[in-house]
Amino acid sequence: MAMLDKKIYFIGGKGGVGKSTTSAAMALLLAQKGKRILLVSTDPAHNTGDLFHRNFRGGKIENATRNLDVLEIDSEQESRNYINGVKGNLKGLVKATMLEEVNRQIDMAASSPGAEEAALFDKITSLVLEEITNYDAIVFDTAPTGHTIRLLTLPELMGVWMDGLLERRKKVTENYAQWMNDGEIVDDPLYDKLNERKNRFKRVREILLDGTQTEYVFVLNAERLPILETSKAIETLHQHGIHVNSIVVNKVIPEEADGRFMAQRRTNERLYLDEIKDKFKNQRQVLLPLLEHDISSLSTLEFISGLLGKQIDSILNHSQK
Repeated sequence: MAMLDKKIYFIGGKGGVGKSTTSAAMALLLAQKGKRILLVSTDPAHNTGDLFHRNFRGGKIENATRNLDVLEIDSEQESRNYINGVKGNLKGLVKATMLEEVNRQIDMAASSPGAEEAALFDKITSLVLEEITNYDAIVFDTAPTGHTIRLLTLPELMGVWMDGLLERRKKVTENYAQWMNDGEIVDDPLYDKLNERKNRFKRVREILLDGTQTEYVFVLNAERLPILETSKAIETLHQHGIHVNSIVVNKVIPEEADGRFMAQRRTNERLYLDEIKDKFKNQRQVLLPLLEHDISSLSTLEFISGLLGKQIDSILNHSQK
């Protein structure tokens, strides 16, 4: 299936390589093809508003331009929503005398490592399973690499964890039935809630692993550290069944850049471009140039989007020959 015909796009990479620009350019490219697109920023250091010269309010979907809406996720707010949702699910399922202690334990868990990623993934799950019905595609601009890996591998880890919880809950219910209810199994609302949640994780994991629906793109610069980090990230995700099919090499020095300094930089860069060509031979490789000025206007972003589209078309045409 062609790169521009997917339902879900995850754009990742090392900090500072141009993920937000690439994400916005990809979303704009798809929107210009007449598709209804939602661009989602999961990076706490949101740059999307700056690119579109807009002040997007965290947590609300807003229109940026024709066919393109933007959502900047407020991770702290989503974490609060997530914890309140957990408390709400438990209310009425535990004794009133225990509720205060249960809520205290939940509040303690909310500050533990990984809690924010869980809340963020819960929001992404809702977008993938529900909000997608309103759009032709969703483009996720993710936080730097380490955060992205934890986020994308979370469905697998949560699935194993949920299986353990369900098994323990099932044994508790069976023991209760044996001792208190003449062996007849009673309804367990908590088990039903856990099972419902497990099924949501299963559904979103199936979508994330489906190459016909989801495209993973890593952005890097032709430099040593981004190459190393991207290579490790692709290998880690591959071990979890997630395959990165495309990379964008950003800020490539154009041939017309003159001067001795730029000539030396270009010589060094060619070595890294050769390394990228070899190391990532299993991925589509899109090259975007270093511009002589910042991306400070929508017209410049549209220019980058146009270059991205031409590169992808060129790769597609080459692969068909």
